[in-house]
Amino acid sequence: MADLFENPMGLMGFEFVEFASPTPDVLEPLFEQLGFTLVARHRSKDVLLYRQGDINFIVNRDPKSPAAYFAAEHGPCACGMAFRVRDSHHAYQRALELGAQPIEMPTGPMELRLPAIKGIGGAPLYLIDRFKDGESVYDIDFAFIEGVDRHPVGHGLKLIDHLTHNVYRGRMAFWGAFYEKLFNFKEIRYFDIQGEYTGLTSRAMTAPDGKIRIPLNEESSKGSGQIEEFLMKFNGEGIQHVALICDDLLATVDRLALAGVPLMTAPSASYYEMLDARLPGHGQPVSELQTRGILLDGSTEGGKPRLLLQIFSGTLLGPVFFEFIQRKGDEGFGEGNFKALFESLERDQIRRGVLATE
Repeated sequence: MADLFENPMGLMGFEFVEFASPTPDVLEPLFEQLGFTLVARHRSKDVLLYRQGDINFIVNRDPKSPAAYFAAEHGPCACGMAFRVRDSHHAYQRALELGAQPIEMPTGPMELRLPAIKGIGGAPLYLIDRFKDGESVYDIDFAFIEGVDRHPVGHGLKLIDHLTHNVYRGRMAFWGAFYEKLFNFKEIRYFDIQGEYTGLTSRAMTAPDGKIRIPLNEESSKGSGQIEEFLMKFNGEGIQHVALICDDLLATVDRLALAGVPLMTAPSASYYEMLDARLPGHGQPVSELQTRGILLDGSTEGGKPRLLLQIFSGTLLGPVFFEFIQRKGDEGFGEGNFKALFESLERDQIRRGVLATE
């Protein structure tokens, strides 16, 4: 996708998501279940690279790293993320000039210094300009495992589509301004979703390159809604879910299910009965979507379907979950499904006794 608007930081998509856990052997089996393969180990630290397609997940097990301290506070989670940039030195200096807080990452001999600033919840946001095969940060700092495909197909997931942040009530404007000021993100969607008992507001932010998308969520009213529950369980603001994109969601969901990944239960039959009226001429196999619990959104105006297929995992790392999507011309976030999805989550909260209805 071409640049949508001025791109002063030279953004070029997501590079990786960094994960850590205070408990050993939590992340590695989960990522294998999700179709990722261990492809490389750091040369001097206890850090692993898991990959599927062009998705890079870093597992940081270094006991005295910022990742370890973050996980000690928040539990197993996404503890950092990286943006690709054309020139990391330029991007880092510009970020500091605009008021970003630097994070000094410990480096060993013969290691690249990865510039990082303080992001959501204090987690590092890295700026990476070495990402071509043969010249990437992984080629320098990691040793690839012999005989392992460096870009395994896995379950068919290919790229990071977006990372959603949950923030405290009243903080959505702060984080929106953070991404706008430093990276020239723009708000492309605004939602105000009201369930029967609770609600949330969401600002979907997109970077100038069109590849980095970060929706921001906050509780819209007092109470113990879904965002509030996340903040309590996570012990602060952070990445609520990681969305991964594929070319054939039906096949990917079948592989995820076969691997035992818990997926959110399908909405009621009426949701699928109403699809033809909501999206006339969508051309998708409704019975196959319903069997798998896949949601469908988009537009069919003018006889040209622009569709988004999506499904969510259950919570897999504390309150953190994953989303799996396929885009067929629609660049949204499934806003047509938001209310149905929100109300199903609300019912789950009631069932678990988290949300009182009196």
